[in-house]
Amino acid sequence: MTMDKTPQSSRLHIGIFGRRNVGKSSLINALTNQDVALVSEIPGTTTDPVYKAMELLPLGPVVLIDTAGIDDVGRLGDLRVRRTLRVVNSTDLAILIMDCQCGVGGYERELARLLRSRRIPTIAVANKSDLAPPDGRLESWREELGVPLVAVSALTRAGMEELLRLIVEHSPSEFADPPIIGDLLSAGDVVVLVVPIDSGMPKGRLILPQVQTIRDILDNGAMALVVKDEELDAALKALGRPPRLVVTDSQAFGRVAAIVPDGVPLTGFSILYARYKGDLEVLVGGARAVDDLEPGDRVLIAEACTHHRQSDDIGRVKIPRLLCRAVGGELRFTWSSGGGYPEDLPAYRLVVHCGGCMINRKEMLYRIRAAEEAGVPIVNYGVLLAKMHGVLERALAPFERVLPPPRG
Repeated sequence: MTMDKTPQSSRLHIGIFGRRNVGKSSLINALTNQDVALVSEIPGTTTDPVYKAMELLPLGPVVLIDTAGIDDVGRLGDLRVRRTLRVVNSTDLAILIMDCQCGVGGYERELARLLRSRRIPTIAVANKSDLAPPDGRLESWREELGVPLVAVSALTRAGMEELLRLIVEHSPSEFADPPIIGDLLSAGDVVVLVVPIDSGMPKGRLILPQVQTIRDILDNGAMALVVKDEELDAALKALGRPPRLVVTDSQAFGRVAAIVPDGVPLTGFSILYARYKGDLEVLVGGARAVDDLEPGDRVLIAEACTHHRQSDDIGRVKIPRLLCRAVGGELRFTWSSGGGYPEDLPAYRLVVHCGGCMINRKEMLYRIRAAEEAGVPIVNYGVLLAKMHGVLERALAPFERVLPPPRG
């Protein structure tokens, strides 16, 4: 992964939704002034969600998501519709597009209801105004859907400036990502980052959370010292003063905690990410719920990406081994990866999720809320590993002003 561009997971996600052949792909091409989406008069040309990362001025870096028609039919059509609806989980701003010749129907009303229930800012677009001018129907459509609406022609580009204005105006103000580490630092602070180099590390580069943490440190006028775990002791002794904070890869928590003096704050990249991408308080509650597990309980291990499995993979091997050891018996594990997230969450006693570096904050928060609604504790890898290595409370100390005290 090159880091000269904004990562897709940090971009505003704009989902384009509507029936088949209403011009979703044409609208993306008109917005971008590029032929980035395949256009055809044949309904159902777009069969899977297509993600296009780009700069949409004056908004900045975005991801435009072209989806299959919500009215697709047949067995394959049902699968496409399900994938389209899954896009809603990661959508920061929705564009609901319809055909001026057809107006508002059941599909549009249901989409508007779904997006409203998820509290997703939505703009309606009446496309193909060159073929059927909407005249006085716009206001009634606007009232029926309950969202801002603009008439456009993706072919002639009529109305596109007004649409772009609405996109800028209705983009969520809270989209700006929370800090990763910057609010814990002052200018001139030194932060030691412990980055083990092993077979699980990508060749020739750091992983995204490490790179983004370094950038946030630098943006806040502090200094980053990056070391391998076997170099940590020498690095601490070489510093003229204790570092403001030590941040470690979660798999090295035990080794690093034994080296870092008690007076030096210590946390992990995944704990930083638990706050940056999700809800740290909820995930900490999930870690503490491990104490309630019993042999035979079902545990879901969810990863947001797919990657090459190592022989000692963290999600497939290390975490299951640690959990079974903690409960004194065998647990029943299920794994999910990529865009899929199981719907049968109530069947599990615990959800263990990866750090979520490859999905956006909206998607991660959806997954956390889905577990909460199912009454199932959820924790991410790093918070869980801190718990398993007996250093959770120490790793949470830098966040004590934003976290409640431990229960009971």
